[in-house]
Amino acid sequence: MAQAKDRQAKDKDQQSKQSRILLVDDHAVVRYGIAQLINRQDDLVVCGEEEDASRAMSAIVTLKPDLVLADISLKDSSGLELMRNIKAQCPKLPVLVVSVHDESIYAEIAFRAGALGYLMKQEAVDKILTAIRRVLVGSIYVSDAQAARMLQQQVRGQKTIQESPVKSLSDRELEVFQLIGQWKKTKEIAAQLHLSIKTIEYYREQIKRKLNLKSAAELTHYATSWIQRQTVT
Repeated sequence: MAQAKDRQAKDKDQQSKQSRILLVDDHAVVRYGIAQLINRQDDLVVCGEEEDASRAMSAIVTLKPDLVLADISLKDSSGLELMRNIKAQCPKLPVLVVSVHDESIYAEIAFRAGALGYLMKQEAVDKILTAIRRVLVGSIYVSDAQAARMLQQQVRGQKTIQESPVKSLSDRELEVFQLIGQWKKTKEIAAQLHLSIKTIEYYREQIKRKLNLKSAAELTHYATSWIQRQTVT
């Protein structure tokens, strides 16, 4: 009996020292794989899993995680909107993005939305634990390649979002702009962002106005050229 109580006390003490992580991803297989990695650690534990932004916000209130690990594309919602809501309602709660979206394009917009770290899913197996622990202590995490790219931009004086006309775009407009630069059609963008075609058309017009572009062709050319500059290594 005494041994059982000691074991329970030890287990309770260990749980109190574990950082609690909420997984938000619309792919159950991805959540399962990440959870397996996390739950093998003595200092980390997955406290919950969700697949859309609204349920994730409810889970944050209920579960009180120490970190949210989220994708940019979620079921019927946007991970970027989730990050903005977390930043507004729980400003001290760190967010780590784990996504298939190219970090050279999306890392900066994720940071603007409130994320502290950005990790590509293809690197997750090797890097995710390092990224989680770094973000948990309030540090920024990006891959070595992205860090080198950002440093190179500074050294060469290449234009960043903050220094270019693109800085006038809102986060949502920038998201649409980047998808245009990937040759996505309006219908494809609407599907990816879980928005209506009319809403995407409105954003396209707003982007053209802000960038002083007169046609859809000019917008596509500008967006693809901008992305090429951002991805130069």
